Amino acid sequence: MTSLLIANGNVLDVHTLTLHTGHSVLVQNGRIAAIGAQLQAPEGAQVIDARGLTVMPGLIDCHVHTVASSFNLGNVAKLPNVFTMLRALPIMRDMLERGFTTVRDAGGADWSLAEAVRTGLVQGPRIFPSGKALSQTGGHGDFRPRSDELELCGCTHKLGNLARVVDGVDACRLAVREEIMKGASQIKIMASGGVASPNDPIGNLGYSEAELHAIVEEASNANTYVLAHAYTPRAIARAVRCGVRTIEHGNLVDAPTAELMAERGAYMVPTLITYEGLATEGERYGLPAASIAKIDAVRGQGKQAIEILAKAGVKMGLGSDLLGETHYLQSDELRLRAEILGNGPVLQQATLIGAEIIGQQGQLGEVTAGAIADLLLVDGNPLADIACLLNQGKRIRTILKDGQVCKNTL
Repeated sequence: MTSLLIANGNVLDVHTLTLHTGHSVLVQNGRIAAIGAQLQAPEGAQVIDARGLTVMPGLIDCHVHTVASSFNLGNVAKLPNVFTMLRALPIMRDMLERGFTTVRDAGGADWSLAEAVRTGLVQGPRIFPSGKALSQTGGHGDFRPRSDELELCGCTHKLGNLARVVDGVDACRLAVREEIMKGASQIKIMASGGVASPNDPIGNLGYSEAELHAIVEEASNANTYVLAHAYTPRAIARAVRCGVRTIEHGNLVDAPTAELMAERGAYMVPTLITYEGLATEGERYGLPAASIAKIDAVRGQGKQAIEILAKAGVKMGLGSDLLGETHYLQSDELRLRAEILGNGPVLQQATLIGAEIIGQQGQLGEVTAGAIADLLLVDGNPLADIACLLNQGKRIRTILKDGQVCKNTL
């Protein structure tokens, strides 16, 4: 039995948002075995002195695209698979360095990438992959240019394609089954227009209700759920009524729609930071002009949406949704939300609620006996100063994932 004692730290209880000073955490075989003030290290155990440091759960980002190595997603979709994979490796490594020990990939990453991390072949966060997101023809996942004749979409074959084009109830059922067969943990759909794709206005709806119901039913049959890209109240409410479990982005949500989400127990995963990255660096790094023109339509209302959702009691997970050269902004999602909601609620979104969303409550996102030992040792108190989790993880002195030390600068 492998044992590690993290001694004399200040353990953050994300349930109550309190610090237990002078507590130790015993890790055995990848899980938290015990927490307390008088713990002794078993014979032969490794000991890490956490005196003066905050011991907290690893962070969970519920909306990433690990293979989105460029702003121009159409170009990424054309890359050979090996190039796409190699370009994803530093993105994943840096996510882990920032303290994100778990991510839900919302389109692009597949089972093989998640398995490579799980088996230790590559370094990165634990990945819950969605496989390829599902998009209708002309929807947010269709990157074909306008033409007098549309070529068949080859989007099912390349790893760099974040989505696949599929139309019709029967075809949607088959696509869900295929993505699950290929190893998707959950199913992502495009339920409205979006920013990064060329031909779909933000206000457009994605899929018929019959198609949405079929997708949700097939996911439920496989004991999983659907997450939906959606911006407008109309698109959000429609998706929720059809059984979608989490809404992604949701910048234009209004109070009645937020109340519907709360009533149905649906989650929201806002992604404020991506619009800052798109607005400040998109043009510089090749974001197409058609996408740049769409940014202002959703950027300005993102913070207001957070307030509306919080007031309605909608549970929110942390999401970043960054592309290309802006992945480095990931932790700034914490800062943007903390300015609106305060540090404590945002820490819960990045831990406890994230774990709920991915079906890992009690396993991830908390420092409790029996949980998986994904732990951060932080120089500072994030309840008082969220900045100790920013700046590329410089003040995160030690990172454990599955009880294994991934980083230790003590």
